[in-house]
Amino acid sequence: MSHLETKNLTFTYGEGTPFKITALDNVNIDISKGEFVAIIGHTGSGKSTLVQHLNGLLKSSSGEVLLDGKNIHANKQTLFDARFRVGLCFQYPEYQLFEETVYKDIAFGPANMGLSKGEIDERVRNAAKYVGIPDEMLSKSPFDLSGGEKRRVAIAGVISMEPEILILDEPTSGLDPMGREQILELIKNYREQTGKTVIIVSHSMDDVARFATKVIVMNNSKVEMTGTVDEVFEKASRLREIGLSVPQITEIFIKLREKGYNVSEKIYTVEQGYLELKKLFEGSVTND
Repeated sequence: MSHLETKNLTFTYGEGTPFKITALDNVNIDISKGEFVAIIGHTGSGKSTLVQHLNGLLKSSSGEVLLDGKNIHANKQTLFDARFRVGLCFQYPEYQLFEETVYKDIAFGPANMGLSKGEIDERVRNAAKYVGIPDEMLSKSPFDLSGGEKRRVAIAGVISMEPEILILDEPTSGLDPMGREQILELIKNYREQTGKTVIIVSHSMDDVARFATKVIVMNNSKVEMTGTVDEVFEKASRLREIGLSVPQITEIFIKLREKGYNVSEKIYTVEQGYLELKKLFEGSVTND
């Protein structure tokens, strides 16, 4: 059984008005437990609208969202459960920080779950540990932190609810290279340590290639393709047609191949590129 799936999901903004826009058109996706899924697509393709359906923030015009086989909109209880079982961290989540201290911001979700003070405290400290927030930072105002630190606090606030599925919409948007790398590493480590399902919306093909186990490509409100990193990025020409790209390292190896070098075009990470060039140079030395 799928952990999370959509069946014929359709959603229209402005239904019954001259501004009617179909944001999702018969979308079907299937996500298994423990997967690291990347959702990619051009601006306006439906990515953010899709993830806002996955925990019931938006309700489809037609179709279903199923969590462990049950429609999350079946009744009030299934919707309530889905809101906590599927945690969603919006783009620029630091704009949602509002409490006096970092501790209180991270504790907000667990407190609304009706947990005891001891359980809330344990969850806050565990979530802070996952995202690299030291104990001394918990008493600080979130507004005194750097952009990257605020982002980590916001993510910790979602993790503290211990969702089975963690969704992050453009988690590295607006951060400097060091901040981006820190956020991506903490997400990767969180998944490896907990075994939880992680879904990210991303514009960075390089990040997708490094971390994802499955890629879902959205195009004009529909699912264009789904597959592994290899299966999706080997369709480079089609990705370009719909306004996307492949990782920069892939572009380099495609050019090398076009210039006659005996290298694979299926290179999606710097590590793969290093090994492929090493093999090429070793072969050249041997041939000499």
